[in-house]
Amino acid sequence: MSTLDVVSMETPNLGDRSYVAGRGSSAIVIDPQRDIDRVEGILDQRGWSVSHVLETHFHNDYVSGGLELARALGAEYVVPSGMDIAFSANQVSDKDEIPADVALIRVLHTPGHTPNHLSFALNTGSADVALFTGGSLLFGSVGRTDLLGAALTEPLAHAQWNSMRRIASEVTNSAQVYPTHGFGSFCSATATVGNSSTVAEQLRTNPVFGVDEETYVSELIAGLDIFPTYYAHMGPANQAGGGPIDLSLPQVASPQEIAAAIARGEWVVDLRHRKAYAADHLRGTLSFDVYGNAVTYLGWMIDWGTPITLIGDDISEISTMQRELVRIGIDRPVAHAVGSPSDLTSSGTPTTSYPRVTHIEMAAALKSTGQLRVLDLRRNSEFDDGYVSGAKHVPLHELRGRVDEIKVWAADDAGSGPVWVYCGSGFRASIGASLLEAADVEVIHVDDDFPNAERAGLVIERPPHGHRIGATYAD
Repeated sequence: MSTLDVVSMETPNLGDRSYVAGRGSSAIVIDPQRDIDRVEGILDQRGWSVSHVLETHFHNDYVSGGLELARALGAEYVVPSGMDIAFSANQVSDKDEIPADVALIRVLHTPGHTPNHLSFALNTGSADVALFTGGSLLFGSVGRTDLLGAALTEPLAHAQWNSMRRIASEVTNSAQVYPTHGFGSFCSATATVGNSSTVAEQLRTNPVFGVDEETYVSELIAGLDIFPTYYAHMGPANQAGGGPIDLSLPQVASPQEIAAAIARGEWVVDLRHRKAYAADHLRGTLSFDVYGNAVTYLGWMIDWGTPITLIGDDISEISTMQRELVRIGIDRPVAHAVGSPSDLTSSGTPTTSYPRVTHIEMAAALKSTGQLRVLDLRRNSEFDDGYVSGAKHVPLHELRGRVDEIKVWAADDAGSGPVWVYCGSGFRASIGASLLEAADVEVIHVDDDFPNAERAGLVIERPPHGHRIGATYAD
């Protein structure tokens, strides 16, 4: 009998993995992303035909490609029972068994990340050889339990703890673990560790197995931070069923059309590297560096349904962002343009720039002037671990709603002056700087890793009490 071959498909900017598990000429697919051509490419390479497409849960961070893949391949679509869905599928429950050529698929109800969450154990007769855990058991962590609202957070945390005990007792300990979330995903309760593992290894190393239920629940809830607001749109989209996608280029926008889009309050998104953006860009555009995690923060910050025009140095940047956007249900930009800012400028959109500096340069400026207006755009949990002394804290996802507050603060006391914008790496600071500049705030982009701030001689404050969920923190 041939061995099971599991191929992982990573989606780094969402922190997810999808899987194709094959043996012989047959395969199953678990938790596919919406751009199903990636799956089809693997199937063509391996000569596999798909019998089943499995969903561990109705995802909160992306629109699934499962329904469309199953339709395209003539496979059986398997989803958790207990959800209202607008399409036909095999809705399975705890202890169901699904015969397949690759293995017997054992269904385990593992609530926690969602109430209906399932894990799938592949059994080859004498033992489970693989366990697809979705958002339940992750590498060194578990899926967060607060995505469906405050009322369910604690009950689901208790359910998650018990689901882990069930996996420990009912799944062959040598089985390989294949989680969907946890590789930088906001669906993970805490940071994950490693890229492969077995059930046995998780029993030894995962903190969830080393504490009692009440301790686990209280610590998990205390550690939860904010998650992207676009998640609210993903569940309903998945219950409706994600349809086919169109990755062809949208229409080309002229310089005059770009100017008009900015004037209408639409989003004209510059996908170039943030270094290039700082040096030269169209005023009023927003910097979402496609070489970073642009899709998560764009989806988080945009008013859902706002028209988007993408501009970049080349077609590859446009195509990359289109693929990222369809994964979260933003199907079609209204237009695109390729070229330098000077190519795309018009009388309505002049080119401009702003300074881009390191923490060393910020420290030198502070030493010279004695006072800087410093804005920290990191999340609450990051800020709690330490921040530049005197910095004002506005998490990036809140910045659009607090621009007027920033304007007042920037002009306070000693008169107007630039706002020095930093984050954890410089990526989010580029987004924030572009947004503030579009609102007529003078900015300096600190494009540097935060640990370098202390090395540069900046004073780092480390508060004993932070402002995690349910608490407040004074600026």
